[in-house]
Amino acid sequence: MPVTATLSAAPLRIGPLTVELPVVLAPMAGVTNAAYRSLCRSYGAGLYVSEMVSARALLEVNETTSRRASFGADETVRSIQLYATNPAVVGAAVTQLVECDGVDHIDLNVGCPSPKVTRRGGGAALPAHPVLFGHLVRAAVRAAGDVPVTVKMRTGIDTAHLTYLEAGRRARDEGAAAVALHARTAEQFYSGRADWTAIGALREALPDVPVLGNGDIWAAGDALQMMAETGCDGVVVGRGCLGKPWLFRDLADVFAGRVPQAAPAVGAVVPVMKRHARLLVEARGDEGFAVRDFRRHTGWYLTGYPVGGHARKRLAMASSLAELDELLDALDPTATLPPGSELLPRGHVQGPRHVTLPEHWLRDTADPTPPDDAGAFHSGG
Repeated sequence: MPVTATLSAAPLRIGPLTVELPVVLAPMAGVTNAAYRSLCRSYGAGLYVSEMVSARALLEVNETTSRRASFGADETVRSIQLYATNPAVVGAAVTQLVECDGVDHIDLNVGCPSPKVTRRGGGAALPAHPVLFGHLVRAAVRAAGDVPVTVKMRTGIDTAHLTYLEAGRRARDEGAAAVALHARTAEQFYSGRADWTAIGALREALPDVPVLGNGDIWAAGDALQMMAETGCDGVVVGRGCLGKPWLFRDLADVFAGRVPQAAPAVGAVVPVMKRHARLLVEARGDEGFAVRDFRRHTGWYLTGYPVGGHARKRLAMASSLAELDELLDALDPTATLPPGSELLPRGHVQGPRHVTLPEHWLRDTADPTPPDDAGAFHSGG
């Protein structure tokens, strides 16, 4: 049953940072760029984190990585997520981000389930090597100085190799300011239900640092329910806000004890879609590229709406703002979302799938030697 009672929306404190509402935008590959962060932030307070970037690629001045690590002029809190497996590399990258780029928050991704990452011992595979994982967090914390470092993880590689409790304790002991848990294993990928009881177990194990919950927050009420069931200090919102940047407004409403607004009709969704596309053009400086990048979002914005397959197909092929505007203006502005459709999954739904790991990775778990992560310039979690 959905939780309707009001929870006290205490600010989320992450080291010296105070986040007005206990809400964090999860890093998502190709989605949470500066344009989308700006759009979401316009709906409510929270901590809006960049796409995940490779620490090694950042140091090697990889063009794509440098773009992902850029911030908009309106971002007063610069929050970035790093992927790394080598403590020396992450330390150097954090030093650069703090001293040269002025970041205010660094999150370490040890939850990515992508085979491209786990086969190199990174992402969700890394906590299976607890000594190496501890060294990585320590290096990041020391290099960051007063800038808070947090860790985002999954429950483990699979149900036979759950790592989150030991990893959470090591992260805390090495100075992490908070820990976030996506309550799925890497094997689950994005399938099934998130196990919120694991978030509660981590909360009990770490009473002295904030614990954030992630997984299956499709509507604002889900955040209240997760916090009530697990006692977590805040929520991390990922796929639930795809095509719904106003979810952050709804979250602000429920934390304040207000009833969130009804799902908008198509006539109210279209202006948001147009604004999003233009923010992408402004950020990228290339209309054609930006509109092509926006195509993936059209399906998410219109999930559940009765707009017809032909219109969806044409929107997914738009190549200019003018064409996009014409197609959006042709939609029925009175079309509404059928009850329950706001809870339809968005984004990745694949899984379960076998987790690809380096040879002997689960045999040599005490080995502190960093694996070779060259080429793992990937994002996800």
